[in-house]
Amino acid sequence: MENPPDQTPTTWENLPSWLLTQTASHAHRLVAEGFSSVGARGYHYRLLATLKEFGPASQATLGRRSGIHLSDMVAAINELADQKLVERAPDPADRRRNIVTLTAAGNRQLRRLEQRLTETQDELLAPLSPEERQRLTELLSTLLNHHNRRTGTPE
Repeated sequence: MENPPDQTPTTWENLPSWLLTQTASHAHRLVAEGFSSVGARGYHYRLLATLKEFGPASQATLGRRSGIHLSDMVAAINELADQKLVERAPDPADRRRNIVTLTAAGNRQLRRLEQRLTETQDELLAPLSPEERQRLTELLSTLLNHHNRRTGTPE
């Protein structure tokens, strides 16, 4: 008897790496759809959240703190500035550099994005109890921290 064409080979279907990759794909899709429903992207959330937590910063500093490459940073900041969610102004200490600041509208958008993010986390983790969710988060953090230390990636 022939196996269905969409069946996953048993040799890898229970490998943690396969399960993590497949789950990450679902997580990415859910978050992207959630953010898209309020006219945003993941980079927008990361930049707004970084500005909220750390305050105004140069584009280079925002890139380092948010993990967004400079080539993507400029486009994302332009999108946010066009929507009046951030403001750019010359740095008084160095006129060649811009300082990016979160606006009141940006703060409101961040709250919408945080709400959508909470909803998508609930959707992603729906089959897990609160205790299982906490344990999964702890285990994933342990894995990520271990591999970040090995590669020299900041935690």
